[in-house]
Amino acid sequence: MTKMRILNRFLWLMPLMLCGLAGIALAQTEEMIGDLTVVQGDVPKRLVGYGLVLGLNGTGDESFGTRAGAVHTVQSISNMLERFGIHVPPDRMRLRNVAAVTVTAEVSPFLRPGGRFDVHIASAGDARSLRGGILFTTPLAEDVGMPPVATAQGALIISEPSDNRYRARGGTSGRIPDGGVIEYDMGVQFPDSVTLVLLNPDVSTAVRIATAINDAAGDGTAIVQDPGAVQLTSSGQAADNLIGLLAALDTLPVQTNSASRLVVDGQSGSVVAGGGMSVGSAVVTQGGITLTIVGAGAAATAAPGPGMVSATEGASVQEIAAGLHVAGATPQEIAAIFEALRDVGALNAHVIIR
Repeated sequence: MTKMRILNRFLWLMPLMLCGLAGIALAQTEEMIGDLTVVQGDVPKRLVGYGLVLGLNGTGDESFGTRAGAVHTVQSISNMLERFGIHVPPDRMRLRNVAAVTVTAEVSPFLRPGGRFDVHIASAGDARSLRGGILFTTPLAEDVGMPPVATAQGALIISEPSDNRYRARGGTSGRIPDGGVIEYDMGVQFPDSVTLVLLNPDVSTAVRIATAINDAAGDGTAIVQDPGAVQLTSSGQAADNLIGLLAALDTLPVQTNSASRLVVDGQSGSVVAGGGMSVGSAVVTQGGITLTIVGAGAAATAAPGPGMVSATEGASVQEIAAGLHVAGATPQEIAAIFEALRDVGALNAHVIIR
């Protein structure tokens, strides 16, 4: 086959190829630039600390001040009492209402002293549950051995599973909304030149962002560096008020390719999905649960028995989740089933397990 014949065949096939690409194109949504990007250098600071949760109803660490149980909890209590001028020998302590925990958080580097943020708590010992506990004042640092820049304290909020049968298995982690407070400046300065970093790098989105900025602030204001970065080269009055320029650009709308996401809570079993998300035909067996999704024109199946969930192709994600809950599926089984539906192509979405 000559080069000319190959070229002619390619030109003949091009319309079909374009039609195929149009058929698989993602739906577009309108979002603001501020929701799609962050300023380069705005890297979140991750803080960590070690603390104590008090006020537990006998569900804390099995601490006896000896070699058995969570010895570090006893030592921590002893050190805390010493700070208040109280000395109690560790071997005389019997702690059931206290648990040693790790405290973690992620904050903006531009957060100033007095700014508040959420903190996450996780048991560091053998506590059975942290429900009803209060975190004692805990210093937070950017890394172990570094000086603290914040503190955290407050009452814990524990995620409760929807099924009472599984509540006894959880409760060893939680969070405190606005429980952290920045106490020292983290020393991060705003940059003189600005590059907008895309939260989800995509070349088409980067081009649309640059086009929207140039249309609003003048040609040459934004230049696409790569699929993940758009550089601002402001001049004149805009350069004198960089913060004002960024504030104006944050609210500019941009057409983006929307990627469907489905979020499953691995502890409570709650499922969050965008409206209209549906599933295709498939059969999934996980543990004692079998989910059967048949085509719209398929013959009706036999009446479902225990652990059997049936649905028709095109059913919404919310309907599938409701059926799984009724059938007694555990949160872990619900998460595994939706992952399996994605893997076989019956669910066109990113499945995120928390």
